[in-house]
Amino acid sequence: MKKTIFTLVVVLCAATACKNNRNFDVPLVFNVENTGANVKKPPLPTVDLLPSIPMLPDPFEFSDGSGRVATFADWTHRRAEIKAEIEHYEIGVRPNRPADIKATFVDDTLKVLVTDRGMTITFASKVVMPEGEGPFPLIIGMNRPTGSLPSELFTECIQIPYIHNQSAIYGRNAKKQDGPFYQMYPELSTNGDYSAWSWGISRLIDGIELVAESMKADMSRIAVSGCSYAGKMALFAGAFDERVALTIVQESGGGGINAWRISDTLGEVETIRNTDYSWFMQVLKDNFNGYSDRLPYDHHELIAMIAPRPVLILGNPDYVWMADESGYISAMAALEVWKAMDIEDRFGFDFSDEHPHCNPTDSQKDAIKAFVDRFLYRKSDVDTKIRFAPRFEETDYAKWSSLWSGHKIRMDIKNR
Repeated sequence: MKKTIFTLVVVLCAATACKNNRNFDVPLVFNVENTGANVKKPPLPTVDLLPSIPMLPDPFEFSDGSGRVATFADWTHRRAEIKAEIEHYEIGVRPNRPADIKATFVDDTLKVLVTDRGMTITFASKVVMPEGEGPFPLIIGMNRPTGSLPSELFTECIQIPYIHNQSAIYGRNAKKQDGPFYQMYPELSTNGDYSAWSWGISRLIDGIELVAESMKADMSRIAVSGCSYAGKMALFAGAFDERVALTIVQESGGGGINAWRISDTLGEVETIRNTDYSWFMQVLKDNFNGYSDRLPYDHHELIAMIAPRPVLILGNPDYVWMADESGYISAMAALEVWKAMDIEDRFGFDFSDEHPHCNPTDSQKDAIKAFVDRFLYRKSDVDTKIRFAPRFEETDYAKWSSLWSGHKIRMDIKNR
C-alpha cells in the first residue's frame, strides 16, 4: 500500500480525549478535503460477484481481504475504500477539485466561481455575520443559513446558506439535467444528486478558504447541517469533506443514516426500492433492490467516514417513513468506529419523539448546543457523550454488528 501523507490542522483536544491507547492527539479536523486521495481504489466487483452479507459489513475490514484496520493511519486507507464503494455503487464519482476557483466577499455576500472545461459555476450566498473581531467558526446550512436548526444556536458563527440548485436542481424523481453540475460534467449525467450537491459544498468551502481572512473565518471550525433530504445532503457533505469539523444530521431517513439492509426488514419505509432516483444512481435500484445484502458496505460506514471528526444525529421516530429504528441501529454500529479510536464522546444522537418534522425538541437543542460549544466554540469542559433514544431501548442493535464490534485501533500514525 502506498503511504498516505496528510497534514493535520492544529486543533483542540480536551483533557479527557487524549488518554488511553494514544500516542498522539487524535485530530478533530483536517485541512484537506480527502486525506486518502492517493489511496489505490479497492476491488469493485460486478454485482454478480458480490457475496451476500446479511448483517452489517465490518467497517474495519479492508476491501481486498488483506486484514483489518490496526492503526489510525490505516483508517485513512479504509475510509478511502468506503468512499470509492459508495461512489461506485450508489451516487456516482465526484470530480476532483478544479484548478480554477475564485472567490469574493463583498457586502456580506460570498461568491465562488468554479471554472472547468470552459464553463463557470457560480455559488452565491448571503452571509449572516456575527459581531466581533473573529476569527469565527462557520455553519453551512442546506438552503438556509443554519439549515433547519434555530439560528440562535449559532450566534457566534458565520452563517452561510448552501443553495443546492446552484449545483444540481432539485427534482422529485425527475433528474434535472440542466443543472450546472451536469452541464459542466455531462458524462456524469447518471450520477445521483448527492454526488453533485456534496461536490458543490466542497467547492463552496474552497472559496471560503480563499477569502477566509476578509471573512474572519476560522477554517478549522466548519459545521454543516440539514434536515430530511437536506439531512442526507449534510451527511454526505461531512462524510466526503474532511475539512468539515462538525456534522449535524437531522431526520435524514432512508439514504441518510439508515442502513439499507435494516430498512428492508421494517415494512413501508424508504428503501432502495422506493427512494428518489434523482438523488441516487438508477443502478443502485437496478442492482440491489431486494438484494441489499450484496452491498459491500452500508450506511453505518457512510457515517463512519466522518470519524475521527464529531457528528451529531437527530431523529424523529414518530415519522414511520424515516425508519428511525434503522437509523438507530446504524448509528450504534457506526459508533463502534469512534469507540475503537477511544473518542466516543465525539459521537452523539437524540432520537426524541413527539415533535414536528425538522423542528428539534428542547433536548435536541441542548445536544446541538453542547456539540457547538465544544467543537465550534472550543469549550473543552462540555459533556458531549449524548445517547438518547427512548423508543429503541429494547431494540437488539447488537445482533447486526456482533461479528465485528469491540475492535480497537492502535492510535498512532504508523502505516500498516
